[in-house]
Amino acid sequence: HVQLVESGGGSVQAGGSLRLSCTASGYTFNENCVGWFRQVPGKERERVARIYSRGRSSYTYTTYIPDSLKDRFTISQDNAMNTVYLQMNSLKPEDSAMYYCAASDGYTTDCKGTYNYWGQGTQVTVS
Repeated sequence: HVQLVESGGGSVQAGGSLRLSCTASGYTFNENCVGWFRQVPGKERERVARIYSRGRSSYTYTTYIPDSLKDRFTISQDNAMNTVYLQMNSLKPEDSAMYYCAASDGYTTDCKGTYNYWGQGTQVTVS
């Protein structure tokens, strides 16, 4: 049974930072796409960042972050901990949303394909 658990959300003032974590059980992030998404009620879900790693004892990581966010957001992955992180800096009120971690079965082009597993989300509120 695959389970993704997000943590690290909360309330922060504009200009502050948060680091979200996504830990998996029953699933290995390596060689699968992992993404962070966010959604505000009444709006479409937005892709925030994606990451793909491959390798065995050493890994290569490919990340995808929209140009509008790459100056402030960073995605990283710790395969030993089976955890993916989203570092968010210089937060703005418009970053307020429920943030979800999701993972795929395998690789899809630019990790834009189907995500098969989703966490419950963690709320980020920027005021």
